[in-house]
Amino acid sequence: MKNKGVRAYLSGVALGGVNGLFGGGGGMIAVPLLENALGYGEKQAHATAIFVIAPLCAVSAVNYALHGFIDLSVAIPAAIGNVVGGLLGAKFLNKLNAAFVRFAFIALMLVAGIRMIAF
Repeated sequence: MKNKGVRAYLSGVALGGVNGLFGGGGGMIAVPLLENALGYGEKQAHATAIFVIAPLCAVSAVNYALHGFIDLSVAIPAAIGNVVGGLLGAKFLNKLNAAFVRFAFIALMLVAGIRMIAF
């Protein structure tokens, strides 16, 4: 695939911007970018998205913390839950077929979009 490195950098800039603006919602952008712009398969796109988003979230979290936007009494337990959920999700990703993962991701995006419109 020609210019894959350039597309990877441009995709990273787009993802970083979305993550910085919306606080980690970049997965909904990262997966389609990895699949369509870079040619990754479903499972590889999801796994790579997590790997790419983790440092982006860390940088955003530090920035938000420095500006007083984080309540640690909520953030710490939620972070622990996220680690547990992330480990479970990674384990299940290996066992689920790609069609199911794609359907579940589309359904989640649809529900999130509807909630954003409705509320």
